[in-house]
Amino acid sequence: MEARLTMITLGVQNLAVSREFYEKGLKWPVSPASNENVVFLRTGGVALSLFPSEELAKDAGVDPQGSGFRDFTIAHNVNSKEEVAQVLAQAEKAGGRIIKPAQDVFWGGHSGYFEDPDRFLWEVAWNPMAPLNEKGEMQLP
Repeated sequence: MEARLTMITLGVQNLAVSREFYEKGLKWPVSPASNENVVFLRTGGVALSLFPSEELAKDAGVDPQGSGFRDFTIAHNVNSKEEVAQVLAQAEKAGGRIIKPAQDVFWGGHSGYFEDPDRFLWEVAWNPMAPLNEKGEMQLP
């Protein structure tokens, strides 16, 4: 298997609310391949898909009643320390909830967390050890 991540699909409770949060609130471009059953967002290399939670569980063959922290977060890295607070403010204005305000962190960067309308945790981070290239891709050492 090649080391490649192509899409992350979030199981959402209300597709219209989630679409509005990402498209209008965060200003992320929606692909024309989207329809009333699924939303595809262009995110610079890895697509983000929004799909009704019950349907996603059915497709995967798992119990749709799973709840609680799932031991993962989604990260959005930025180019500067100052941009962390700006993105968190935009997420909050769009209807997200700030979980952890922007702050210096133990690993030498600066980050904070917000929760989207379906309680998915997003870390917004500036990492001086892994800067973004001109395409916005993280450059790991």
